[in-house]
Amino acid sequence: MMKMDQKHEKTVRIMEVCGTHTQAIAKSGIRYLLPDYVKLLSGPGCPVCVTHESYIDGAIALLSQENVILATFGDMLKVKGTKFSLSEIKKKDSIFTVYSPEDAITLAQKYPKKTVVFLAVGFETTAPIIGATIKNVFEQGIENLFFLTALKRMEPILRFILKDEESKIDGLICPGHVASVLGGDAFGFVTEEYNLPAVVCGFEAEDMKKGIYGLLDQIEGRRPVSFLNLYPRCVRNQGNPLAKEFINEIFQTEDGYWRGIGEVADSALVLKQKYQRLDAKKRFSISEEITLKPSVCQCREIILGRKAPYECIQFGLRCTPENPLGPCMISSEGACSAHYKYGRINF
Repeated sequence: MMKMDQKHEKTVRIMEVCGTHTQAIAKSGIRYLLPDYVKLLSGPGCPVCVTHESYIDGAIALLSQENVILATFGDMLKVKGTKFSLSEIKKKDSIFTVYSPEDAITLAQKYPKKTVVFLAVGFETTAPIIGATIKNVFEQGIENLFFLTALKRMEPILRFILKDEESKIDGLICPGHVASVLGGDAFGFVTEEYNLPAVVCGFEAEDMKKGIYGLLDQIEGRRPVSFLNLYPRCVRNQGNPLAKEFINEIFQTEDGYWRGIGEVADSALVLKQKYQRLDAKKRFSISEEITLKPSVCQCREIILGRKAPYECIQFGLRCTPENPLGPCMISSEGACSAHYKYGRINF
């Protein structure tokens, strides 16, 4: 590791906003090789963690409809709505775990007399494959498959955090997977508008080391503040044209709700008018009843980068992967789950 000046008047706070980075940083042990004044924090990079309670409530409500079955990724099963999670709803053969949106098509073909609803959750990383699946269903005229979307956009939530006086981020590791779709240019606003050091890097230990030191060089004044693309093998300036084409063709933006954060302007991807016959919200008249539910853990502060997981009084005591009190401990990409699995006891 590079030698660095240990004399610092304040803590340097670096945030990453990608679930895979969250896992990789925890697993590699990089956090414990850095000087004490450098603090690595996890932002809202886990799509499961930021899926609002009302979305889970809506999915559960669908199960009261006749002949409806749900197709979902496995890490959504334990995420609680305002009262229950999908795993707590004991209804035989009504919830199926899938590994790809295309698996939902197979499920719809297998059960032609059932109505299948795919729980479409994610960021711009998964939006292209979900969009391609929606287009496929639309063009094939499949009548018994619908999509309940909770797709989020990264730029609006980054702007939300960068404007948040309590977060006080000194440097940003931009999401590598999202950048591979949208391109490095999509994150230039971080430095151009907020004068904040930012990098996009890969997921190996060497990649992340370069990213962190690229930020520290800027934070400590050894080089001008700029956006650095340190992941050129996967991230082009303009991104992936085909993936962006699917996003732009299928989806439009509207305000969206984030668990623990609230409403964020223009942060949701929803189906355009042409494809709205496949929208489960419209097909089943699902209304989102937004309620402010008190949390027994501090997921909000963790997601916003105000605290590290181990600073939550429930972490590792009442809140564990076997008994998660919040979504950050459920998904393997959640900050609390990663810290619990790979973190040291003596913080």
